[in-house]
Amino acid sequence: MSSSESATENPNIITEGLAFGESPRWHEGRLWLCNWGTGEIVAVDEGGRSEVMLTVQAVLPYSIDWLSDGRLLVISGREGLLLRREPDGSLVTHADLRGLSKNPWNEIVVDGRDNIYVNGGGPAPAPGEHFGPGTIVLIAPDGAVRQVADEIAFANGMAVTPDNKTLIVAESHARRLTAFDIAADGSLSNRRVWADLGNDYPDGICLDTEGCVWYADVPNRHCVRVSEGGAKIDRVDVDRGCFACMLGGADGKTLFITAAEWRGFENMVSDARTGQVLSVAVSAPGAGWPAYNSGTR
Repeated sequence: MSSSESATENPNIITEGLAFGESPRWHEGRLWLCNWGTGEIVAVDEGGRSEVMLTVQAVLPYSIDWLSDGRLLVISGREGLLLRREPDGSLVTHADLRGLSKNPWNEIVVDGRDNIYVNGGGPAPAPGEHFGPGTIVLIAPDGAVRQVADEIAFANGMAVTPDNKTLIVAESHARRLTAFDIAADGSLSNRRVWADLGNDYPDGICLDTEGCVWYADVPNRHCVRVSEGGAKIDRVDVDRGCFACMLGGADGKTLFITAAEWRGFENMVSDARTGQVLSVAVSAPGAGWPAYNSGTR
């Protein structure tokens, strides 16, 4: 694999002492993330100063994104609820997903038209498996909820292209990124392999202005930049599992990585605090959704 000089530097440690940082989002000049295992949603600036913005009644999984009007959304995975934070700080139910699956929901992305996509759920896992095939549901701006994709092999990170026409999802167990066309009503079609990742297991993802995807990989302990078709361009190696990544910073050219030591699903909730936020300078700024927009979401 070829690597740019900027992407092979040792990443900087921004903050540490987290449990499991997940669902990182660049918002109003700081990196927001879910500190799985604690219920905390934390904001960290580039100097490493962190602040607990709110605590939810969820241990894991839970993920965040924003509506275009600035209201925070939280998917409380095991409870099957999509919560919305009102201007007074209260959390209300934006959508109830419990009728669609009894299994946990995982990731969320809001596109530029306020279509909300949530993945996870799906049928019961097979004996000995932690997750069954996942689904993607759409919560439309009018509040209507419907399933728009199924048979996702461990649904993880999602991103939407800047033109709002393509949704990309990480299928961790299939070791690939899968793309769908997005119709005017938010429906998904034309499912296809966007990138076959070989022996990598993509987790959280984000897009850049050159149309590439950065994906985090827990077992291989790295983040990789890949173009459509599967060509791997850049790589950042770290000393622990990479759970998610997000482009942000003043010019959008900082890759933030949430990383932690992986001890298996059975030990995700523990007193271990090996979680870190790392950063490294990269060549292309963030684009699409989850948004890198310095003045808005």
